[in-house]
Amino acid sequence: MLDHCSIMHKGGIVLWSRSFTPEASQLASSSASPVNGLIRDALIEGRAAEQKYEKDGYAVKWTFVNDLELIFVVAYQRILQLTYVDDLLGALKTVFVKLFQPFLAAFVASLHAVNNSAVTLSNSASEPIRWNFARAFEGWDAAFDKLLKGLENKAAEDRKSRLRPATRPPPLTSSPGSSDVDAPPSDSHPGTVDEQQIARNVQALKNRLRARGDARAAGPGRARGDRGSGRDSHPNSDSDVAGKRKQKGKVLRKWGDEPPSESEMASLDFSYEKLSYPDAHPASNDLQALVDETSLGTRNKDGLYEVRDWEFANSKAADDVIAKALSGVSDKEGKPAQSSLGTLGSLFARFTGSKVLSEDDLKPVLEGMKQHLMKKNVAKDIAEKVCEGVGESLVGKKVGGFQTTNAAVKQALFNSITHILTPKTSTDLLLSIRAKLSSPVTSTQKRMPYSITFVGVNGVGKSTNLSKVCFWLIQNGFRVLIAACDTFRSGAVEQLRVHVRNLSLLGVNGAGDSKGRVELYERGYGKDAAGIAKEAIAYATDNDFDVVLIDTAGRMQDNEPLMRALAKLVSVNNPDKVLFVGEALVGNEAVDQLSKFDRALRDFSGAGVNKGRGIDGMLVTKWDTVDDKVGAALSMTYVTGQPIVFVGTGQTYTDLRQLRVANVVEAILGD
Repeated sequence: MLDHCSIMHKGGIVLWSRSFTPEASQLASSSASPVNGLIRDALIEGRAAEQKYEKDGYAVKWTFVNDLELIFVVAYQRILQLTYVDDLLGALKTVFVKLFQPFLAAFVASLHAVNNSAVTLSNSASEPIRWNFARAFEGWDAAFDKLLKGLENKAAEDRKSRLRPATRPPPLTSSPGSSDVDAPPSDSHPGTVDEQQIARNVQALKNRLRARGDARAAGPGRARGDRGSGRDSHPNSDSDVAGKRKQKGKVLRKWGDEPPSESEMASLDFSYEKLSYPDAHPASNDLQALVDETSLGTRNKDGLYEVRDWEFANSKAADDVIAKALSGVSDKEGKPAQSSLGTLGSLFARFTGSKVLSEDDLKPVLEGMKQHLMKKNVAKDIAEKVCEGVGESLVGKKVGGFQTTNAAVKQALFNSITHILTPKTSTDLLLSIRAKLSSPVTSTQKRMPYSITFVGVNGVGKSTNLSKVCFWLIQNGFRVLIAACDTFRSGAVEQLRVHVRNLSLLGVNGAGDSKGRVELYERGYGKDAAGIAKEAIAYATDNDFDVVLIDTAGRMQDNEPLMRALAKLVSVNNPDKVLFVGEALVGNEAVDQLSKFDRALRDFSGAGVNKGRGIDGMLVTKWDTVDDKVGAALSMTYVTGQPIVFVGTGQTYTDLRQLRVANVVEAILGD
């Protein structure tokens, strides 16, 4: 176990430090600390080339980053043989520099600028520059913990493998015939068994099997009469014990003619865990499992609860760097950084000098670009169309040198993807909801709730992500009614009932619970989904609900009867939003699902007033499983032209994110 770890500048400024024990924390703040001893006895005196420094029972190891003038120091008990310290120092250096390179470079440059101007500014009254290291290195604690845990686990596995005894070959079992009374004793040395011994063992086994067969054929009387003949098995054999054994049967439940009592009904109720105290509510389970505090959204200046933005650069880049450090892959010093286009940019190295790009020049480059997009999970047809658009914007363009060409290609691809992903309509659901709820109505009319219908194929997570949207709406003060219109799948209504119960237990703005803010409207199974949705909207209107979330049954896009039923639900109830729920894992299938859902809704709902009503937006689930392969977002947006409203990133009610176009473009263009 480590005692202390710190990162400092050679000028003596401590950028980050951590002590793992109270004693180490107290010692680190004193002049007798081993780190201060290292600086005085080794670094200042020029003995930095030594591998280890020891002081007062502590061992200290360190490493440098010379270009940034950084020192990484680790201190631990000398008696402990920590084999991973060297790997930890190397990984710390790689990860820290990789994550905070711009800030570190600016920090070192500012120190040099202050030192160079110290003489001229000695008499001035300028204020010193203040650096907020806690804010600059935000997220480093989590990265350090992950890195340290990985190395400690690896060291533990290596230690177990060294302590594990060498595997010995299993002992040779005696021959099958040795258990028979007529079989001669086998030799104690298996290596000396000859052919005669093997023949005797085989003959003894045949005699034994023949005797058992005769006993079963003759019946119980014959078997008892032959017991003394020596041809039957031993008294302790399986055939003798089997008759004495009796399998224990299943204890049958006794049902009487009278109705069950309350105590009997309570003993048969397995719908929730029994609680140890009588006053507790049966649904008061561990609420911390329902809400992830680290993924909670924030409230803006108007008090509205906003879900977090999905960020690609910070979270994913940190995880990639840590994974590389743990696997021993470190970046070589002095290696030039790759551009955001990566290998695609290298394809333009052949273009030097001033020339006009033609289709023949761009053909191999566009092919490489298409392969890159397909690796990012972009559908093949969509990748081809994007490349065609980029090619059209570059053909006939005059370039002068590799840098100009590379910049032109990156800009063209960036513009194309950004144009596709930019929403054509507003994605601010709160604004739309408040606009409808605040619209004036006549005295004879009732205020209609805002309705959202969730559609999609089977198993993509419609009910789960509907509950996440419900949690977001509850946090913004809306009363929500969930309509259970999935009357086909077994357990669909019960699943929504559990979500409503859980959401009722979660507080809003300091309240202990959310009772009265969310309810479930259900009519069981086998009913008309369109009729249930219509009744739910009427019930919400009469009881002053603000939003109605309509859950529908999953269906395949090729099933015409089910698609007609879905189009009937949309046509009859005219929801304000129709959200398609799809997976981030799909590639080419995303195009087929979305195009057929959108076409079916437009075709089959055309008989009503809302002719041509299609998909209004998308909610992409399982977004946390694809890393930087976020091409499904580009494919879905390209097919319908509608925006992605939310993405689901986990299993708790707070695992809902908003997409920013710049983050998605960065993930798609990055290697």
